[in-house]
Amino acid sequence: MSTYAQKKGAGAVIWDFLTTVDHKKIAILYLIAGGFFFIVGGLEAMFIRIQLAIPDNNFVSAGVYNEILTMHGTTMIFLAAMPLVFAFMNAVMPLQIGARDVAFPFLNSLGFWLFFFGGVFLNLSWFLGGAPDAGWTSYASLSLASEGHGIDFYVLGLQISGAGTLIGGINFLVTIINMRAPGMTYMRMPLFTWSTFVVSALILFAFPPLTIGLFLMMFDRMFGANFFDHTMGGNTVIWEHFFWIFGHPEVYILILPAFGIFSEIFATFSRKRLFGYSSMVFATVLIGFLGFMVWAHHMFTTGLGPIANAIFAVATMAIAVPTGIKIFNWLFTMWGGSIKFTTPMLYAIAFIPSFVAGGVTGVMLASAAADYQYHDTYFVVAHFHYVIVGGVVFGLLAGTHFYWPKMFGTMLNEFLGKIAFWLFLIGFHLTFFIQHFLGLMGMPRRIFTFLPDQGFETGNLISTIGAFFMAISVIVLLINIIMTSVKNEKVGNDPWGDGRTLEWALPSPPPFYNFKQLPLVRGLDAYWLEKMEGKKGMTPAEPLGDIHMPNNSFIPFVISLGLFIAAFGAMYRAEHSWGLPVLIAGMLVTLLSMLVRSVKDDHGYHIHKEDLIDDNDKGVKA
Repeated sequence: MSTYAQKKGAGAVIWDFLTTVDHKKIAILYLIAGGFFFIVGGLEAMFIRIQLAIPDNNFVSAGVYNEILTMHGTTMIFLAAMPLVFAFMNAVMPLQIGARDVAFPFLNSLGFWLFFFGGVFLNLSWFLGGAPDAGWTSYASLSLASEGHGIDFYVLGLQISGAGTLIGGINFLVTIINMRAPGMTYMRMPLFTWSTFVVSALILFAFPPLTIGLFLMMFDRMFGANFFDHTMGGNTVIWEHFFWIFGHPEVYILILPAFGIFSEIFATFSRKRLFGYSSMVFATVLIGFLGFMVWAHHMFTTGLGPIANAIFAVATMAIAVPTGIKIFNWLFTMWGGSIKFTTPMLYAIAFIPSFVAGGVTGVMLASAAADYQYHDTYFVVAHFHYVIVGGVVFGLLAGTHFYWPKMFGTMLNEFLGKIAFWLFLIGFHLTFFIQHFLGLMGMPRRIFTFLPDQGFETGNLISTIGAFFMAISVIVLLINIIMTSVKNEKVGNDPWGDGRTLEWALPSPPPFYNFKQLPLVRGLDAYWLEKMEGKKGMTPAEPLGDIHMPNNSFIPFVISLGLFIAAFGAMYRAEHSWGLPVLIAGMLVTLLSMLVRSVKDDHGYHIHKEDLIDDNDKGVKA
């Protein structure tokens, strides 16, 4: 953009990212932060696998193992998978519906900084007296008995992060309902946008139970309440209900965006419309709906009784039906298509058998009677990782390769991408396939070591070797990213050549205002329709005019920083005299920032249509 893009120094770039409200830059922030926590969680996974590589290993102690196990699960779910999913939602969804930004750019920024400070707070536990050690589910009986501040870090960190996620979900819902381009009806929305829509609704209903559970846990731990202490009239199992009413929809919050990414990839690289579009939409909505009716299958062994167990078993098996519809539609999309085996397509094809394996073991676990045998064995670990890694992580890696050129204007190296893919695929199956059999042989979950001659040695060694394959794959991906960024070879708006949806009609990366004129959408796969008629870009739905843009703001950062400071005060107030003043000071920072935001009139600014015409005339590449 001739009038806006100046070369900036490092300080200016950092300030720009600290204050940005542009959804594309916030997507990059989510990508960087989520990528960092993904590496942290991956290192924790490597420590787990090294400890279990041989019997009677003393690589880490039992206590430290519990901390690593807890932090691996918590980091991967809340601080890696969630933000990476949010990165793609932020980067792609507004472009796919033809919007200039999300509905509330300020809140978008606030959501990121809340997530980020919550994640940093949680990970500081390693350096401040010990990490949480009650498992990533933090069951109340364990977490109330946990010494030190580990669980307090868990409760406060997730509370701050969860607020950010909730804000993000509400923002996306409003954006999709209110800001679609002319002609973009619900049944013309790309499937990635549909999955964002359903996931945002899931976030809206699933995060409040977690928030309430964490509040009650906080009162029990810090203020001597007895919500979960059965000796004082409380109930430990209530925590499990709160956690899993959130926890099972959370699995679908993670997997549906991956489904959306795969739907875009299958259609693009098969050069065909997605097969059974409307059934895919209904299957997505149905998965979201049924996702709330299955939480107690995590609790078959708590003694809910045969009627409750039967109801949840049936609901759990029913959720396999819409997932099966999706699998067949993806296969039919490829059937008779002109398939290109790019890196994203390889991940998408590998995802189908990997995820189906996870689904099959899920149906096995849904049988309450059988679950008594499988529960708390490595069979469950294998099932869970086949769903999350074989589904979500494959989706995130596919999306990274697929949308990298749109986000950064440069293509990741295909050769290195394919090396990373094969290493990851082989490593993944080596690591987790064998764990099904370890579980059936009776290896319990969450143990820090095992004895020789129990029959677990070979399986665990194979599993650990597989984990090293995955680690090498991630290193290759990082090398690919660094090489690509250094070379910085620019690509056009449609680098894959077969883009079907609106985001591929824009330059790579898109200008900060996205669309000069809002596009007119005339059907499903709007950009493909225009290309088939020989047009270069989208038909505009409005004349060229001034564009209203929001101002950047430092306030979201300060609001989040205030809560971060206050959390330390809340945690240490009982044993240190400075705790209460720090708590009050942190809350004041947050509340005063909110007051400034309320009182200040911020009307944004306008890009004048003359500047937009200049861009056209000079042929400036955005």
